[in-house]
Amino acid sequence: MISEKHAAKRVQSGGCAIHCQDCSISQLCIPFTLNEAELDQLDQIIERKKPIQKGQELFKAGDDLRSLYAIRSGTIKSYTITEQGDEQITAFHLAGDLVGFDAITEDSHPSFAQALETSMVCEIPYEILDDLSGKMPKLRQQIMRLMSNEIKGDQEMILLLSKKNAEERLAAFLYNLSTRFSQRGFSPREFRLTMTRGDIGNYLGLTVETISRLLGRFQKSEILSVKGKYITILNHDALKELAGVSSDSK
Repeated sequence: MISEKHAAKRVQSGGCAIHCQDCSISQLCIPFTLNEAELDQLDQIIERKKPIQKGQELFKAGDDLRSLYAIRSGTIKSYTITEQGDEQITAFHLAGDLVGFDAITEDSHPSFAQALETSMVCEIPYEILDDLSGKMPKLRQQIMRLMSNEIKGDQEMILLLSKKNAEERLAAFLYNLSTRFSQRGFSPREFRLTMTRGDIGNYLGLTVETISRLLGRFQKSEILSVKGKYITILNHDALKELAGVSSDSK
């Protein structure tokens, strides 16, 4: 049930703003478990930014930590620049993900965050969020949960790159994307790759040629159907097995 206060706020904004209580990905984001009064307080500190265009950066390495960014729609990639001057992609962020946690330790961003497609984000001033979370145990708990998920993702990437061959890496990457899309209410079997094959290869430590060859192999084996950037998973169990996912995992 939408409160009169929320309705009034929408009228004042011309009906354009989507507030936390009404957001389709709120269960994946900071508002999860908060009551209406707490959501109102959180809403007051969030700035809904205009669309972030493809190629535009949310922040650069070395920028001071000012805000965290909750992705409402679209895809953001995180990357660093190596000593040799090469780009190294470290993560792909989807709707519901919170970007910027890695800046908390040093109060500055160690990486870049760039939109891979037109994206919508909510900017959350970090100092105000930190102060607010001290007054709301549920909010602090959710922030810790989101940080834990990011650490888990980093650990999975290390495992992915260190213990799997090229075929297993790509299968695990696609299976992970499928799972994440499913969590967001999208089809786990049909989706569009918002990243280029070069980006995927960079992330997995593989060449573009290897990515293309493996996609062709998966298609020939009738595990996938590949049409440009569009992926259809034909044999979910086979992809899961190839990815090395345990049988008790979804």
